[in-house]
Parts: sequence; structure tokens; C-alpha cells
Amino acid sequence: MRKLSMDELNRKSVADFKTSEKIPIVVVLDNIRSMHNVGSVFRTADAFLLEGIFLCGYTPRPPHRDIHKTALGATETVEWKYFGTTMEAVNELKEKGYTVVAAEQVDTSISLNSFDTQAYEKLAVVFGNEVTGVDEEVLAACEGSVEIPQAGMKHSLNISVATGIVLWELVRERIRK
Repeated sequence: MRKLSMDELNRKSVADFKTSEKIPIVVVLDNIRSMHNVGSVFRTADAFLLEGIFLCGYTPRPPHRDIHKTALGATETVEWKYFGTTMEAVNELKEKGYTVVAAEQVDTSISLNSFDTQAYEKLAVVFGNEVTGVDEEVLAACEGSVEIPQAGMKHSLNISVATGIVLWELVRERIRK
């Protein structure tokens, strides 16, 4: 086994990334507190070549050194947009033909491993606040909810970890093709 060099990784330049066809998934961050979590989501969105991120409410926005520290340049590649409220973001996404789902534990959640990722051409996923989760009004506006199966005592994950797991599950079949 040999570790690949940076040249062998075939990394895209910023210009190549911007002109590449994106996976039609938008991440919606609903009142996230931590700049490190926001930076991590940017980095994950870049890794999976997602269409963009919607930052809502009091979610921190670039430019900020604490976001950049975790994002490692992904704020320069991933398109993002700010909304005063998450409902504004959800309404815009629905108008543009996106199916909007929450990543949240609710009585009608679909287990992530049972979610039909190929059934949706354009998908937006709302990730909620580190303490309170996705806002109730936003949940009511979503067309469904996915839940990460968990077997331990905690039944919660850090938002950056949850985002990585959910997004991988949503993009892996598309990347395989």
C-alpha cells in the first residue's frame, strides 16, 4: 500500500470546480451556532461536488477565519447563499423544484438506509441547530425526514458528522455512475 501524492489525487482547481456539473443537492443550515461545524459542512459539500449551501438565521457566514480554518478553502468553491430565515430558503427551494427533507428524528422519519435517494432529481436537506434541531415550522414545511439509524445511548451526532453521513448516503449511487 502506498499513499497517493497530491498530483495523483486529481484535485480540481477552483476554476474547474466552479465549471463542473454539480450533484443537485443543496444543504440548508438552520441556525447553526458553530463556525467549525459550518466550515466542516463546506468542506463536505466540496468533497461531494454539491450544488450549494444555504446558510439561514444566525448561522455564521464566510468570510471568517474560524470557518476557513475548517473549510480549508471550500468557501471559495462551494456556492452559498444567506437567508434571514430558514423558511425563506425552503420556500425558494420548493419554487425551484427541489424536494426538501429534514435530517431529524420525528415520528415519520425514514431510516437513511431505507431512503430512496434515486427518487429525487433535485434534493435539499435541512440540518438543524446543535441543541434544538430543525425548527418546528421548518419541519412542517418539509416533505419528509430522514434519520440516521443509531443503536447507542446518545441517539444524536454532531451536525458535521451527521451531514457527512447523510450526504454520503445521498451521493454514493450518483458518484458510482
